[in-house]
Amino acid sequence: MSTNTAEAVEATRGGAHLERTYSRDVDDFPEPNSRHELWRFSALPKLRHLFSAPVADGRVELSSNDDTAVSTVGMDDKRVGSVFTPFDRIGAIAMQQATSATIVTVNEPRDEPIYLTAKGSGGTAYGHLLIDVAPFATATVIIDHVGAATYAANAEYRIGDGASLTVITVQDWDDGAIHVEAQTAQVGRDAKFRHVCVNLGGDAVRISPTIKYAGPGGDAELLGLAFVDAGQHVDARIRVDHEQPHCRSRVTYKTALQGKDARSVWTGDVFIHHEAVDTDTHELNRNLLLTDGARADSVPNLEIETGEVRHAGHASATGRFDDEQLFYLQSRGIPADVAKRMVVRAFFGELIDTIGVPALEDRLRAAIEQELEHTLI
Repeated sequence: MSTNTAEAVEATRGGAHLERTYSRDVDDFPEPNSRHELWRFSALPKLRHLFSAPVADGRVELSSNDDTAVSTVGMDDKRVGSVFTPFDRIGAIAMQQATSATIVTVNEPRDEPIYLTAKGSGGTAYGHLLIDVAPFATATVIIDHVGAATYAANAEYRIGDGASLTVITVQDWDDGAIHVEAQTAQVGRDAKFRHVCVNLGGDAVRISPTIKYAGPGGDAELLGLAFVDAGQHVDARIRVDHEQPHCRSRVTYKTALQGKDARSVWTGDVFIHHEAVDTDTHELNRNLLLTDGARADSVPNLEIETGEVRHAGHASATGRFDDEQLFYLQSRGIPADVAKRMVVRAFFGELIDTIGVPALEDRLRAAIEQELEHTLI
């Protein structure tokens, strides 16, 4: 790692799965290959052109339903990068190539969601988003990604002490879109952060959320939902860094896959540092393979440096339909294809029902129904 970069940070502790280098200098990150842990199982052939920092010849335009809370600033604004430091090559390139950042500022409790729409119009584009929630304020921010683009972006979320933030990011791109985004949330003392990641479209989508705690009593919940079709590649790489005592985290990701070369990757890294006593953490990943030709990789990692934890666990499962569930439904006269669709609806319904935004919940149920209309099961 270069020594003349002010932003360069010493690699984090942990085993091979959990070590990271943090830097804004692209040269601190060698061009990835499948032997690099951060890029294992990733869609390297589809992402490789981004490693050389291509010129931004396209556009992803961001619009909002509340211009009073949303502003655009230069990348030299002191708030930009106050929470997020790149931890991979594309993240460093995106931070270097982005010409401006979008800042969402929340200073008081808000009842209505803030909607952001990121619409791509083709070509390569870079972006940066900061959501800054003041102490004891609350907000829900929904980010909708649509259109066509090759989009490399970073996002950072600062949740002040006693504050609450829900971020729902929906990737509903057109076919052929590429989206790589690294995200970092800093959860303050007794603050709550909820992150919901929905992947429905695009050719290759890689979202990498990282959670840090700035004080004791922080609570983070990460939910993921993806429906992956033939040829699509969806990659989720999660890291939860428990460095403060008395904090909680929950991770639940569910994916259904159908068609030839439908591919998903889920990597969940949880690191409980020595000082993080009374930590309560659990991560869960479930993958439902609807047809032959689909593949799901699931890699949960848990490293604990203290024996004084309240709970620490993980679970992962990948497979076809539950024979007992199907037998139960068919024994009551329900045809096999209808029974399978019912199982898929129930598989996702548990997560959709917890989102808390009725209009979005209805939209996601409709999207699942549309997928099931064209399903191969």
